[in-house]
Amino acid sequence: MNKYQVLSLLKPYRRWVIMAPILMMLEVAMDLMQPRMVERIVDVGIANLDMHVVWSTGLTMFGLAVLGAFGGMVNGLCAEMAIQGFGRDLRDALFRKVQAYSFANLDEIETGQLITRLTNDVTQVQEAIYMSLRMLVRAPLLLIGSLVMAIVTSPQLTFLPLILMPIELAFVILVIKRATPLFNLMQQKLDKLNGVMQENLAGVRVVKAFVRMAHEQKRFGAANTELTDTGMHAGRTMAVVPPFMMMTMNLGIIGVLWFGGVNVVQGTMQVGQIIAFVNYLGITLFSLMMVSQLVMMLARASASVRRIQEVLDRQPTVQDAADAKQDVVLRGQVRFEDVTFGYQANGGEPVLRGVNFSAQPGQMVALLGTTGSGKTSLVNLIPRFYDVSSGRVLVDEMDVRTLSQKALRHNIGMALQETVLFSGTIRDNIRYGKPDATDEEVIAAAQAAEAHDFISGFPDGYDTAVGQRGVNLSGGQKQRIAIARAILAKPPILILDDSTSAVDVDTEARIQAALQEVMHTSTSFVIAQRISTVLAADKILVLDDGHIVAEGTHEELMTSSPIYKDIYQSQLGNGVAA
Repeated sequence: MNKYQVLSLLKPYRRWVIMAPILMMLEVAMDLMQPRMVERIVDVGIANLDMHVVWSTGLTMFGLAVLGAFGGMVNGLCAEMAIQGFGRDLRDALFRKVQAYSFANLDEIETGQLITRLTNDVTQVQEAIYMSLRMLVRAPLLLIGSLVMAIVTSPQLTFLPLILMPIELAFVILVIKRATPLFNLMQQKLDKLNGVMQENLAGVRVVKAFVRMAHEQKRFGAANTELTDTGMHAGRTMAVVPPFMMMTMNLGIIGVLWFGGVNVVQGTMQVGQIIAFVNYLGITLFSLMMVSQLVMMLARASASVRRIQEVLDRQPTVQDAADAKQDVVLRGQVRFEDVTFGYQANGGEPVLRGVNFSAQPGQMVALLGTTGSGKTSLVNLIPRFYDVSSGRVLVDEMDVRTLSQKALRHNIGMALQETVLFSGTIRDNIRYGKPDATDEEVIAAAQAAEAHDFISGFPDGYDTAVGQRGVNLSGGQKQRIAIARAILAKPPILILDDSTSAVDVDTEARIQAALQEVMHTSTSFVIAQRISTVLAADKILVLDDGHIVAEGTHEELMTSSPIYKDIYQSQLGNGVAA
């Protein structure tokens, strides 16, 4: 999407976009008539002591001023309606785009940057469009109109604006060239500041636990200072423009009074002409100042447009095929065929190599291995959060790339490694994957996840409000709610990624027993650190450095896999969970 496509979001508001310039033309025309009215009052009314001319012309000026004010006010209203609608649509488009991103896209762009682009950058573009709908019409019309009126009023003094305008224009161009890179840098510094803030708020408990408040304040202060310094540099660059413009305008007025006074003494001009010409010269130079301000604002907005374009132009690395299957109902068979996978952020270096295994409907498949062995990466390929580098992932003998992502994920329930809850009630969070679930289904899912008892213990039960990211719940409570959310719809494929790490062994055993009963027709993939969690699995996969180094049941692996046997003995060597 280029900048013209970004501006195409103004199309639904073209009525306001068209009306705004027309109304501004009315205001400009009324403003340009005022100096001529002053000239008439001075040279005809006052010079001839004709109060009728003074009163009639004064009333005409008042009427023109009211009409111009009406045009200006309605212009502002039209511009405001256009940019507010445009801003809403642009933020919606950005949010939809981010929602369409695959995990690989989100690995490449920081959360702080996305927040800045959805907020500050959109605001910058809105303000530029607002000023364009007002100043982009007003400034050029005033510039041209006042110059023409100045020539008509006093051709003898026309040389003054023709000398001063190129000087101002050259100065503005020079300043803009220096300021534009600074605006780009400011947005980058703002990205960094938001990134530090986002990290700090998300990890505030870690910060306090390690008494690192001073360190974080220093880190935030450094980012804040960088943004401030860049802003001050840009501000200093821009600050020279208004004084230079005013100096030029004042020099022009001095020139008009000097040369005009000579003409009045010689009888070739009248005092009213000088007054009118001074007004037109002021309008001409002031309108040029407005043009320079508008150009500088557009230069700053162009940096924001480019950053917005980066978000809108970035294509999801995982996309549906043109003929992707929709509305499929899976049985739950899963098969990996010689799968190799690597993260783009790491240069595509494989984290899984030549993975082959199959899981049948109703089976429980456990994944064991050291940290970094590829367990989470493996299960993330099933719902197609990432695409394989080579090989195939099949569900019910269909390559996951032939299914629409929506259809595929409707058949998969997941409790992710990092438990995420949303603001709302506990009931809302459990229903997140199935909004139309009945209260009975919600309770049944909570009971299977061993969450019903502690939920019922809250004064508001299932209507208990969940704080931001579940701050008012313990880690084990959040995990059990996440498991209830995953199993509510009884998906054909269930993935539990270390989702019981925060609960005790007895509770974990009850959850596993309940899941085997409730989800007996589903294919379950369980990643666990405790080997006691997976003893009853139908199939255990032992991963090491991206390879499946052992596969089988507990009994089979105890005799065939030294790695599995070492894990078992390290945790349950005496028959008790470590």
